[in-house]
Amino acid sequence: MTISPATLALIQTAKEAARPGHHSNKLLHMMLHFGVFGLFFISIVDSSFVPLPIPGLTDIMIVLLAAQKTNWLLLVVLATAGSAVGGFFSYQVGHAGGMAFLQKHVPARIFNRVCGWMQHHAILAVALPALLPPPMPLSPFVLAAGALNMSRTTFMWTFTISRAIRHAIAAFLGIYYGRHILRIWNAFSQKWATTILVAVWSIILVGCAIAFWKLYQTSRSVGSHAAEPEAS
Repeated sequence: MTISPATLALIQTAKEAARPGHHSNKLLHMMLHFGVFGLFFISIVDSSFVPLPIPGLTDIMIVLLAAQKTNWLLLVVLATAGSAVGGFFSYQVGHAGGMAFLQKHVPARIFNRVCGWMQHHAILAVALPALLPPPMPLSPFVLAAGALNMSRTTFMWTFTISRAIRHAIAAFLGIYYGRHILRIWNAFSQKWATTILVAVWSIILVGCAIAFWKLYQTSRSVGSHAAEPEAS
């Protein structure tokens, strides 16, 4: 079996990037240290209404892991499963909070546009944001799907399939353009490796804590409104 020079170069780059003492690849090494488990967690957050410090972080990790010769099918399956969990969570939040929660968490300039799309093109309003990369917003449409009572089954199928297609494209980029992507990533991470990694995970954890607090407040608010008619 003959291995092309390009494949050899990619393998060599991957080995160098995974070497613990290779300082210019510190950020890449530390991010990939989380492996598929980190990818699964990031994909959950990325598909929820919790803001990520780096838009499209799931796609970045898929590209880098695919470039490192990680099984592309495993990457797509895990990222899609995590996205489905995050999407379902946000749908439930929107459904529980209703329009009041949506108005509070969606900027006024896009609120009417989001609602209009959900009312007239519900499937497209979920599929396109789930499929397209940043700066296309995702969370307003996912929250609106729940708040406007879109069928849960229709939402989950549409959202999950769209994310699977997006993740498969990211894996394709990592497989076929991995050498160039790794070179760019290595140059970028040489100086800011530890700082960026600490900042990214700190913001993710803080964002998750804030999201759970908002969810708790929403559930209390919904519960109190439901109890008022019974008391009266």
